[in-house]
Amino acid sequence: MRIIIAGAGEVGYHLAKLLSFESHDITLIDNQKSNLHTAENKLDIKTIEGNSASISILKEANVENSDLVVSLTTSETTNFTTCILSKQLGAKRTIARISNVEFIKDCNEIDFDSIGIDELISPEDLAAEEIKLILSDSAFTNTHDFDNGILKMMAVRLEKNAPFVGKTVMEAASVYPGVHFMPIALKREDSENTVIPRGNTIFCECDHIYFITNSQGLEELYKLMGAEKQKIKDVMILGAGRVGSKLSKDLIDKGINVKLIEIDENKANKIAEEVTDLMVLNVDGRNVDLLVEENLESMDAFIATTGDSETNIMSCLMAKSKKIKKTIALVENMDYFNLSQSIGIDTLINKKLLAANDIFKFVRNGDIVELAKLNDMDAEIVEFIVNENSKVLNKKIKDLNFPLSAIIGGVIRNNQGRIALGDFDIQLGDRVLVCSKPESIKKVESLFL
Repeated sequence: MRIIIAGAGEVGYHLAKLLSFESHDITLIDNQKSNLHTAENKLDIKTIEGNSASISILKEANVENSDLVVSLTTSETTNFTTCILSKQLGAKRTIARISNVEFIKDCNEIDFDSIGIDELISPEDLAAEEIKLILSDSAFTNTHDFDNGILKMMAVRLEKNAPFVGKTVMEAASVYPGVHFMPIALKREDSENTVIPRGNTIFCECDHIYFITNSQGLEELYKLMGAEKQKIKDVMILGAGRVGSKLSKDLIDKGINVKLIEIDENKANKIAEEVTDLMVLNVDGRNVDLLVEENLESMDAFIATTGDSETNIMSCLMAKSKKIKKTIALVENMDYFNLSQSIGIDTLINKKLLAANDIFKFVRNGDIVELAKLNDMDAEIVEFIVNENSKVLNKKIKDLNFPLSAIIGGVIRNNQGRIALGDFDIQLGDRVLVCSKPESIKKVESLFL
């Protein structure tokens, strides 16, 4: 595909990096030469210095022959203008980054398609939704629903006393008569390598493991982890920016008690006026004694969403020291993203990474219905629809010659989620979830597409 990306910030750069691995023809536009420098040195892509909301710059990028234009600058106006012009000049599809979530909320009232914008994406909205999903299954570090939860991806860090520890995958599965969950990827403590587990893989203390499970398997995972499902009732949020404000409103709507901490008086007053059921404290959230006075230790979750990564990380570590069950930190700096498991914070959220991953699925083949990148791991889950030309059709999984760095995690058939083992026959219309490392994705795609 010919793809133009406007904006070489962290979202644009990460997206360009993902797409370049897929051998797409990428052009990256930014009006600052310094922002293009890293991409020029590290990625095999074309770069153009200039304003993407310029007809001449878009023509220089060969917009008339582009399959997709993604505008990811920090300016909503620039993103809208870029997409509108691109569509008029011949681009097949456009995606605009927005910060005002009202555009997504009211998208049914405004016909964005008619003006040339096919998709809207809000990193702030994605971050808030991700945090809500994590809170709904608080024992897990990351979650993702496939087909409205028919199958789920769950991630967990194994504690020392977890019954999993010391058992092989086969031994853990044999505890229950039916197989309702499948480990699909793991990372050892102090290792950067992503492991695709097999039957003889041994679970170790501090492993960070991703599972595919159905509703029955979810309860089994809780038991094998040695954890109890806990309802989140009281939450403290640090930071009343776009993410913190939206999250506060959404949690209040769900009946959760929220205390919002904001150091800026204007921001604090504004959100307090907008949400009357929300307790807003205009104080410095870095003051530990003050937070303790506000019953920090009684909270079920502490979520730090300020614009400063260091503040969010340090405040979550402080909350963890007070035995808070769930800590979530929003981090802007990608360098921090792989640290959560090593430093003790339950979950790190990077809104820019979420946005790039969300956009990434739009460039996939039409027989791929969903894509989920695994946080802090070099792997992704792809959901394929089995068609008449698929090489996997009417074959058992054990006969597929599947690459070792990929694994089938589950199959959705007739609106039922199934954990598929070696003797499972793949049929027409099956939706198959595959976890794969980058080096195997092409081989996997060739089996399904």
